[in-house]
Amino acid sequence: MNSESFFVFPYIGKPFFTRTRADPMKNTCFILALCFTVLSSAHGQNPPPKGSEVQAGGIIRTDRTKRQIHLVFTGHEFADGGSVIQEVLRKHSIKASFFLTGDFYRNPQFADLLSALKKDGHYLGAHSDKHLLYCSWEKRDSLLVTKEVFCRDVIDNYREMERFGIKRTDAGFFMPPFEWYNDTISAWTKELGFALINFTPGTYSNADWTHPELGNQYLSTDTIYARILRFERSRPDGLNGFLLLTHIGTDPRRQDKFYSRLDELVTTLKSKGYRFTLPNDSID
Repeated sequence: MNSESFFVFPYIGKPFFTRTRADPMKNTCFILALCFTVLSSAHGQNPPPKGSEVQAGGIIRTDRTKRQIHLVFTGHEFADGGSVIQEVLRKHSIKASFFLTGDFYRNPQFADLLSALKKDGHYLGAHSDKHLLYCSWEKRDSLLVTKEVFCRDVIDNYREMERFGIKRTDAGFFMPPFEWYNDTISAWTKELGFALINFTPGTYSNADWTHPELGNQYLSTDTIYARILRFERSRPDGLNGFLLLTHIGTDPRRQDKFYSRLDELVTTLKSKGYRFTLPNDSID
């Protein structure tokens, strides 16, 4: 487990699955997977591009020599920051990536936001259908799902995306739920025709989901903001090629919302010469 995982992910235990003989996906998952391989983007078919960094088969950083940052937002249950984030991106004329679960896409309360983000030209991608935990926190190489369950979870996510006009060829990157995966999950993702992508570790930006009731796990917005800038100052290549991940919404118990400082963060980083681009601009 990487050094940030304690702050990034709440432990939820093993996912529980109910299977019935009437499940139509049970015997068709791999047929659908074959179709996905043919129809999906070629991202997952090729080796990672030169300059990108890979961990457990997933791309975690693009070219360190280029002064560019990729803003990445994930979402499952909450979208309270959606309108704020959208306005900041519009103000600065930048594009960002949103990796969202099937449950997020099918939530009618989020439909207008999704349509607006798509209209603005942002990247809308997959983050699993039900936000399952694919592998153990304690032993990363131990799977908690079968290949069949994994395939179904990814395929169902993409089916929901299609309702918003998001084609599989438009969304070749897959962000695993909880941003936690292993080599096997990366390999299965590639078999489906996609490339697994994850956040760049080091800043704890993705700890913006935490809330005070979690005790020592909680990181305030001020703390996260300071860590991002401290990391940038302390490294020769700063945040070059960074996949900087935060959340489109967080638990109501967190009143200290990090997205409230997104405008300030973007302004500060632009003043340091960074450009904000989409990952697919750097990963062919």
